[in-house]
Amino acid sequence: MNTEQELHPDDVQQHLREVQALLARQKVAEDLVHRQDMPRHELVENLVHKQHEAVLRNKLDALHSADVAYILEALPLEERLYVWDLVKAERDGDILLEVSDAVRESLIETMEPHELKAAAETLDADELADLAHDLPPEIIQDVYQSLDTEGREQLRAAMSYPEDSVGALMDFDMVTVRENVTLEVVLRYLRRFEELPDHTDKLFVIDRDDHLMGILSLESLLINDPEKEVSEVMRDETVISFSPDDPADDAAQAFERYDLVSAPVVDRHKRVIGRVTVADVVDFIREESEAEILSHAGLREEEDIFASVWDSVKNRWAWLAVNLVTAFIASRVIGAFEGSIERLVALAALMPIVAGIGGNSGNQTITMIVRAIAMGQVKQSAMQRLLKKELGVALFNGVVWGGLLGVLTWWLYGSASLGMVMTAAMTLNLLLAAFAGVTIPMLRQRLGGDPAIGGSVMITALTDSGGFFIFLGLATLFLL
Repeated sequence: MNTEQELHPDDVQQHLREVQALLARQKVAEDLVHRQDMPRHELVENLVHKQHEAVLRNKLDALHSADVAYILEALPLEERLYVWDLVKAERDGDILLEVSDAVRESLIETMEPHELKAAAETLDADELADLAHDLPPEIIQDVYQSLDTEGREQLRAAMSYPEDSVGALMDFDMVTVRENVTLEVVLRYLRRFEELPDHTDKLFVIDRDDHLMGILSLESLLINDPEKEVSEVMRDETVISFSPDDPADDAAQAFERYDLVSAPVVDRHKRVIGRVTVADVVDFIREESEAEILSHAGLREEEDIFASVWDSVKNRWAWLAVNLVTAFIASRVIGAFEGSIERLVALAALMPIVAGIGGNSGNQTITMIVRAIAMGQVKQSAMQRLLKKELGVALFNGVVWGGLLGVLTWWLYGSASLGMVMTAAMTLNLLLAAFAGVTIPMLRQRLGGDPAIGGSVMITALTDSGGFFIFLGLATLFLL
């Protein structure tokens, strides 16, 4: 009997609070017992510890592996490792798959080689390939030797594909049937399974050489006459399939566009070698979204929130160093106009507005462009058209909002010329932001880099330095 419970998302938070409360209660109780002076003190202390441990273990055994992973990620390192030791060994592999890369590393470091091997042996080939880069090579080699010929071939294939390809998402657990059998035969065949592979909404129809002939949906299987042959009810036209070398992004878009639950993966000879499921695609989309969010902030990788100071510093220092350089450049731009600021103090109050609005506008543009690139909607040939459109938007916003800001400046400081400078500076900085927002991600893509990495950092740096230079330069030319 399966003891795992699938929980509503709100329940996951509740169970996290319960685990945290159990840990806190255990610490308080053991501290109290430890301070008591009583006969057989060590025995009593041991009994109290085992009692609390049993309650916590039973709590963890009742949870889904994904929820245990969530709880581990939310606990400080000491408590995380204590809870990890209470998890049943046969669940280690599933939980390692669910936790984030950073947390997985902290768990694997505490495991003995025989524990890692036992955990790896519980996984399918495609799942093992996902963990391979985190496990010691000797563990992977031992597990590889323990597999049968088919398992070895599957593991070798799964590990050979790039991380962002369909092959890396591929699942080898699928059901195939022949086209020249009746639906009754297929039904009898399916009844021999203890359970069907997850997300099985269709069966793949193949010939004797495993070539894909079509698909048989479970709906067609159930509603048609059992005496009919598979070839009569299967769909052999417009069957959506993928090559293992296809970009995973393309598969994700196809699953979204056609509302797919599963799809076959075929080699160059049209032989079925695996499938992709919506669960794999959702995981990929989530990981890509998280990576994009981190990249915008200048973080190199996902970070364990309870990581050591040194690990966090290593993850964050690179773009902070870039920020330091760009902030220094911006300060030197301001320093070059110290005389102008001393003669017209209003410039000091107004220049952050120009820089701030430019940065915000640039981030809007770069976010739209990066998203369009990720969705496959933008090619390099569209760069000129996008530039023209975004510069038009920036010009309109500059004239309208810059004009409004100019009027407010005139009203506050009683200087029409200062208001005009403010309008001109705002417009020019928005144009600069639009230009950078389009060209930075497009050029990074052309050079083979990730368009999202550090985009907001670079935009902010450019609009700060550029905004200060434009505003103070115009003020110096026309007001002083």
